[in-house]
Amino acid sequence: MVRVHSGTPSRRPTNVTLPAQLLEEAKSLDLNISQACEQGLKSAIASIRAQQWLADNRASLEASRQYVEENGLPLADYRNV
Repeated sequence: MVRVHSGTPSRRPTNVTLPAQLLEEAKSLDLNISQACEQGLKSAIASIRAQQWLADNRASLEASRQYVEENGLPLADYRNV
């Protein structure tokens, strides 16, 4: 049997505990709390992944910076600036 994907990612319900005042204000503004939580979670994940990438690649970035500091930019003679 072949599964056809609808293009919609699967979703799962979850419980989130929020400060009452924040929740009341969001509701009074007709804010979609699920979408807001999803956007916030995506942002937090992206931020942490970026920090992890920098940590994982710190040695390479430092080596590249050191090379440029000592030797100048590669192919600098061909720049039009």
